[in-house]
Amino acid sequence: MAESTLLLGIDTCGPTGSVALGRWSGSSVEILGQIELEGRSYSSTLVAAVSELLARAGMQLGQLSAIVAVNGPGSFTGVRVGLAAVKGLAESARIPVVAVSRLEVLAAKAGVASAALDAHRHEVFLRQEVAGEQAREMLAGAHELAEVDSPPVRIALCDEAAALLIGTAWPDAELVNTAAPTAGDALRLCAPRVVAGDFVDLALLDGHYLRRSDAEIFGEAERA
Repeated sequence: MAESTLLLGIDTCGPTGSVALGRWSGSSVEILGQIELEGRSYSSTLVAAVSELLARAGMQLGQLSAIVAVNGPGSFTGVRVGLAAVKGLAESARIPVVAVSRLEVLAAKAGVASAALDAHRHEVFLRQEVAGEQAREMLAGAHELAEVDSPPVRIALCDEAAALLIGTAWPDAELVNTAAPTAGDALRLCAPRVVAGDFVDLALLDGHYLRRSDAEIFGEAERA
């Protein structure tokens, strides 16, 4: 791996998204540029934003050492559009990809182990730290939260809906509010994984949804 490693981050999971270009120097990531994306326009603006970032830095796609893809949880459409773009860019230029959960990025940004994001429908996407085990991620409503034996002591949040649900279910937990995670945050978290070669097989890269799509749910109901 070169001393200076050029990385592209893509996150289209939330109400807004972002693409970021960063340079890993061996100890930290320098964000060379970041462009925010409107959630309803990912399909028409994402690839253009990547091109703009590279042009600003005087770089070409083939110079990237890796792409960091935030693969959910979040909007089904957003996740799918983002991953389709990642696969297209990665396959065309033979760039390796690191996939990471948006919950993990949020937790790392806040400096805690657990995190929650609004999943709508009075539910949250939850990342829960479990002592001696790998953190678990799940979809949870008030009932599921009430059944958790050992709620996190501290939990990262970035939206009011998740804060309300978590605060009601776990009044003793410390709510660590932070800004929503970005593609730049994902680059900072995952740069060491790029160096370690912790890449995903593009053929197996899929969305980390935690919830089935409406089409799947309603399709089952119609068949029943």
